[in-house]
Amino acid sequence: MASLYIHVPFCKSRCAYCDFYSQTLLIYINVYSHAVVHELELRKDYLDGEAIETIYWGGGTPSLLQSADFELIFNAVNRYYDISSNAEITLEANPDDMTREYVAALQPFPFNRISLGVQSFNDHDLRLLNRRHSARQALDAIRRCQEAGYSNLSIDLMNGLPGQTPEMWAENLDITLRLNIPHLSAYHLSYEEGTVMYQQLQAKSFDPVDEETSVRLFDILIDKLEAAGYLHYELSNFCKPGSFSRHNTAYWTDRKYLGIGPAAHSYNHHSRQWNIASLPDYIEGITNTFPVETCGHTSHYASLQSQTPPLKDAVGCQEFIEKEAIDAKTRYNDYILTRLRTMWGIPQSSFLELFGREQMDYLLRQAKPYLQNGMIEKDEEKLIITRKGLFTADGIIRDLMK
Repeated sequence: MASLYIHVPFCKSRCAYCDFYSQTLLIYINVYSHAVVHELELRKDYLDGEAIETIYWGGGTPSLLQSADFELIFNAVNRYYDISSNAEITLEANPDDMTREYVAALQPFPFNRISLGVQSFNDHDLRLLNRRHSARQALDAIRRCQEAGYSNLSIDLMNGLPGQTPEMWAENLDITLRLNIPHLSAYHLSYEEGTVMYQQLQAKSFDPVDEETSVRLFDILIDKLEAAGYLHYELSNFCKPGSFSRHNTAYWTDRKYLGIGPAAHSYNHHSRQWNIASLPDYIEGITNTFPVETCGHTSHYASLQSQTPPLKDAVGCQEFIEKEAIDAKTRYNDYILTRLRTMWGIPQSSFLELFGREQMDYLLRQAKPYLQNGMIEKDEEKLIITRKGLFTADGIIRDLMK
């Protein structure tokens, strides 16, 4: 089984913390949608014919697409790929997009999981992050999704915000629990170079939370959710039993995936590929790959381009996909990086089958200090990072890599 990711690179405005590739030229959504159809055709053999078990529409803001865009792209997905009958199909959405009318418009499409970018139920936090919704709009969006039958619902929350107290963070979690949300992705704010918040940090416009507070916020997160019966199945992800994100779990358990759209990444055990992080160059690359005279649908696509103002910054890209072959060292590092993030850890039998005894001995040597201080546990089946080691998991994983 494999996974399909569709990157929708459009936002109405930029959040202060976000460094994902997106832009605000919404007039190009129609041209983008047709380009995605052509890339789906171009890349149809990348997964070696494996059935698609999960589809994830991420962004950017996929909830800026309209019914015509979804219909166009879903038709192409079904035309070129074998979709499992019980596939998990997720739509990322901004709460303020999820009006009663928009939720109703989603009903004809096969979405069976909605992931809402709530980030906080506190209006002060939302203004700090430059989110375009309010706490009330987040609550309304959740209620509308639940009433429409989307029981498989996930929300994102952020902690470690400037000025955020443990009490404020605990209230966010209490609201989540009262709403009976089955899945939560909880991220600590990071300051990525090039973002507004990074610039504000450099200008000393605020004081970041200290490490002691960060640890306290992480402890509150784990304590509250585990007490409520949630599984802490990945460093930043919690769910009620049976409500795992099957798509993200596929990433963490070494499944193949194909990424479609600007800046999307793909992996099939043999190579890692990533699309150019530029909508102009992505569209130019698609145009060069599908000339009008050889593609049955491209005449309409070319017509759309002629009706749209030229995109700035296009460099005439002939190739929109970059590639990297995966050697033994990279495969080992990828495996350590993804598997140790999860509650399933590194299964020893699978690791031995993939990498052999010499690599197992190396792994255990590197893990020895952490086994001794209780940050990693090992039994006959697997190695896992313990709760004691979770807060410093990134450093532990780095030490186990080559």
